[in-house]
Amino acid sequence: MTSKIKLLLAIILANFFTIHSQTSELTKKDSIVVSSWIFGIGFNAVDDSDDQFYRLLDIKDAWNAVPYPSRLSIGKYFKNGLGIEAIAAYNKYKSGKTVDGLPLTNNKNYYSFDTRLSYDLNKIVGETGWFDPYLGVGIGFTHANDISRGTYNAVVGFRTWFSDRLGLDFNSTGKWTMNNNYTNHLQHAVGVVYRFNVEKELTKKGEAKLEMIKAEEKELLRLTDSIAFANRVADEKRTLAEKLEKEKERLAQQKNEEARNKEKNDIQNKLNDLETIYFVYNSSNLTSASKNTLSKLMAILNEYPKLTIEVSSHTDSRGSNTYNKKLSEGRLQSTLNYLLQNGMEPNRFTGKAYGEEKLTNECDDHTICSEIKHKQNRRSEFEILNF
Repeated sequence: MTSKIKLLLAIILANFFTIHSQTSELTKKDSIVVSSWIFGIGFNAVDDSDDQFYRLLDIKDAWNAVPYPSRLSIGKYFKNGLGIEAIAAYNKYKSGKTVDGLPLTNNKNYYSFDTRLSYDLNKIVGETGWFDPYLGVGIGFTHANDISRGTYNAVVGFRTWFSDRLGLDFNSTGKWTMNNNYTNHLQHAVGVVYRFNVEKELTKKGEAKLEMIKAEEKELLRLTDSIAFANRVADEKRTLAEKLEKEKERLAQQKNEEARNKEKNDIQNKLNDLETIYFVYNSSNLTSASKNTLSKLMAILNEYPKLTIEVSSHTDSRGSNTYNKKLSEGRLQSTLNYLLQNGMEPNRFTGKAYGEEKLTNECDDHTICSEIKHKQNRRSEFEILNF
């Protein structure tokens, strides 16, 4: 067999396995939720007519419900199919409804709090993904018809899921009183449920597909010893060369950025090394020392022709906020005017007056400080905008 024929066969086989592996990729349908927390909110209806187990659908005469969400639940469900849940519900027995075998003469409130242990029947019948039937038992507390009682509970229900997180829950619960002097009752519920802290695993079909994908990948790796692999290696070398070139460009850009940052830090350090411009109390006039500092600042601006800075002026905390704001504006204007009058172009700097907003120490309106400490706040400062 000639080398050209070997090459052609290797390419055909490689393309076949590549295309086939792409069509057999794992999808959402190949995994299923195995554990999660579930929060639910919905409606409940109570049948406490004393014949509820014989006339289940006696809705008109025996069922009690309110026209707004009346049931909350929260539960944790585990990989083994078990779940624990806490449920709180409110309802109202309405006048005229049959309660304990007799028509009710006035409205009565219903409250219940239940805990239950449930089991996911999909663990027995097989996972469906969207349909989730369950059975459960538990205990609870009910206050209804002005009577409080403990109950033994049994529940049957199912959830249907529209996505991994959102679904509907339908269930019916029989509640048998712990005290034989009180009545048993049924509670039916429907509501929206939301899953969070979801953990998923592959289904049996998903695991089989994963094994098939691994086998295909293994066979594809075997084919890399063929001539076709040599061609792919060449492509990888070209790709690697392109990546190396891009990496060189990135490193060069990074080096330039580092140099730029170093230059900026050097300039900022020169600005920071300037003597601070301090102002006399209640004054916006520049001192001779301040003018000397501004002369040094202009030397830095001349050294870096593209450097632009922000000048910020401040006051101490004495006086009202409004007055200090105006005073800092005067100090800012004095600083900027000096720069302009000495030949600096106006596009080289901008300014902002902060008043007493940015104190450098603890000397606020509620703290007594020395004059030296107050002086530290009567200042103008410089910060790089661009260079």
